[in-house]
Amino acid sequence: MAAEVADKLLEIQAIRLQPTKPFTWASGWKSPIYCDNRLSLSFPPVRNLIRDSLVESIQHFFQNAEAIAGVATAGIPQGALIANELGLPFIYVRSKPKGHGMENMIEGQVVPGQKVVVVEDLVSTGGSSLKAAEDLKKAGFEVLGMVAIFSYGFPIADENFTNAGIKLVCLSHYDALLPRAVAKKYITSETLDSLSEWRKDPGNWMKD
Repeated sequence: MAAEVADKLLEIQAIRLQPTKPFTWASGWKSPIYCDNRLSLSFPPVRNLIRDSLVESIQHFFQNAEAIAGVATAGIPQGALIANELGLPFIYVRSKPKGHGMENMIEGQVVPGQKVVVVEDLVSTGGSSLKAAEDLKKAGFEVLGMVAIFSYGFPIADENFTNAGIKLVCLSHYDALLPRAVAKKYITSETLDSLSEWRKDPGNWMKD
């Protein structure tokens, strides 16, 4: 599954690899990869593959799920698709409270004690994803875990999720992506070392 999802994300250019002309993230990091899984929504076969795979992951790992929560913004459409397929209530979590009206952090019916699975599109360090999970806990939900489409596989993310006690299940990840990118000729085998080094220390990659 990890290889199949990676293939599809590369095919629709939701994931782009530019080791010789890196992207600049908001953090200032230079990165050979840019991932925008929202593009999958424009391609029905890919959209359906991701939806069905996330549904299967939830059914396998979080069988007691009573609701689905999307993380704003990219987790909202994926979460809604999944909740509809499972016949479960859907809510979503804002990054900050709405600045007017009820000033909600969580949109949808809040049911304290309800068992919820969080849906995210992309996991980097896990900071914003785990904040959403914490906001759900504060509202009274029982967070069973989180599912996501893709993870960069940073060690700090693994550490953050472990420390938070939240299980993370990703459809695909950086380690699965690289060999597929070589096989499909998106990159050459000669660039693999540089791409692997980036994941180890993204903050200092290409600074020399």
